[in-house]
Amino acid sequence: MSTEKDDRRPAGELEAAVMAALWAAQTALTPTEVQAELASGLARTTVTTILSRLYEKGTLERHRRGRGFAYRPIQDPHGLTALRMHGELDRDSDRATVLARFVDQLGPDDEEILRRLLEEGG
Repeated sequence: MSTEKDDRRPAGELEAAVMAALWAAQTALTPTEVQAELASGLARTTVTTILSRLYEKGTLERHRRGRGFAYRPIQDPHGLTALRMHGELDRDSDRATVLARFVDQLGPDDEEILRRLLEEGG
């Protein structure tokens, strides 16, 4: 016998699935529309909670549609990764050390990409 708690997926996995659905749609979606895109059996209230949390984290923007909201990502997947990297950098008071250690841990290919990007001005 399976309980509801046994069937739970980690929050990060659910957030990733919701983000993937929003990126694929390329337009703002309501919780009901996201639920239909996921086709995973998640309750609409669960989808609404996930969307609200992503909005509170600054990952999504929303606008009124009818009595509720429609949501869309503020960044594409690469922009979101960059935004998260900035967030991690902002959490530390010694940015120079964090950046130095980050660069020290880059592989040769990534180091070359970073060097080229810096030379090009971003």
